[in-house]
Amino acid sequence: MRFGEPVRCAALFWSLVAFMPVGMGYLAFFALITCMLVQKGRAERIALLRQHVLFWPLAAYAAWILVVLALQPVWYAETPSNLWHSARIVITLALALALTTDEAVWALKGFMLAALCSVLVIAAHQTVGLPEWSLWANLIHYTGNKSISNAILLALVAGSALVVAMAHHGRVRLVAIMVALALLAVLVFALPSRTSLIVVLGAPVAAAIHQWRHYKRRLLAFLLAAMVVATALIASVPAIQRPFAQGLGEVRQAMQGKVLLASWNIRVQLARHTSRMIADRPWMGWGIGSWNTQWKMRAPPLIADVNMPHDDLLWMGAQAGVPGALTWLAIMLSACWVGWRRQDVSGRLAFVAALTLLFSALVNSATRDASIGLSLLWIVGLYLRMATQPNGRSRASSGADAVP
Repeated sequence: MRFGEPVRCAALFWSLVAFMPVGMGYLAFFALITCMLVQKGRAERIALLRQHVLFWPLAAYAAWILVVLALQPVWYAETPSNLWHSARIVITLALALALTTDEAVWALKGFMLAALCSVLVIAAHQTVGLPEWSLWANLIHYTGNKSISNAILLALVAGSALVVAMAHHGRVRLVAIMVALALLAVLVFALPSRTSLIVVLGAPVAAAIHQWRHYKRRLLAFLLAAMVVATALIASVPAIQRPFAQGLGEVRQAMQGKVLLASWNIRVQLARHTSRMIADRPWMGWGIGSWNTQWKMRAPPLIADVNMPHDDLLWMGAQAGVPGALTWLAIMLSACWVGWRRQDVSGRLAFVAALTLLFSALVNSATRDASIGLSLLWIVGLYLRMATQPNGRSRASSGADAVP
């Protein structure tokens, strides 16, 4: 057995369980850590990580949390869990970036297989019905943050397919478009997450800006065409139009001062009160784990039981001040930069994946909440790892990046 095989199997396993309950993700998370620790080649993996653009933003994020913990030593009920989730964000991305090319390729293959199996499970339930098993509960029913996670992951696959379609012609383009449309149908009728729909609609726009940044006329023409198509799609498909119209209505009511138990209304209230937390203590924040305590003191009684701000930038700002928010944002923007600076399909895929993570984290706590972030961070990390590969090609066959 080659030294790379245990880690490769653990990375593959994590991707295969990306759509399963979060407990399976944690099992894969710790299995991969164990394999990397007991296997030879740890120094080479650390070198891979240190060479990556994200290394210093991740280090700064972790260091500032420790500074806040030392200088704001107030211990809250949520301090242990918030410390853990902060560490998990760093560790998950670090694990993905420390993979060899061969391991990352196998992990991405596993993710695509898992996405295919998930679509087949949804299709089977829609046609003949499936038993109520927890293994696929969040696929066949749209409930909870794990369902949102599954929708975002499928949206990322759909967005990736559109990126491939824009870069190829003939049969490859046709197949990629068909995959994207099939996944869009799944998102509209089975997992109707507004976040995921925006990801799918935004992916070709982001890819076009990346691909045609030096061709302004072509880019402008594409953006106008995309705007027309998106408007027509939203206007003609009630299943897409309805959730967006409802969300905009909730925002208007929130701006008028009404507090409702409605998704976008609550997000406006969360942003409003969390921003005030940051304004009250802009430098060091209220301390790690402080958000819930501060929220319950400030929030209207109707929504006082909400347990996270649904915006990880505000979450970090409230607990670790503006510097903490900026270190988190540096991670996200550095991830976008990894894709932006590379002007090929691998770069565009990484760029779209990083934007998906950033957007999801700004509206759904996609890094703080393990139900979403454990799988999404891992998959985005794989995209970012492959974007550092020379010429976008896997060198597994030649043994490149092998761990000795």
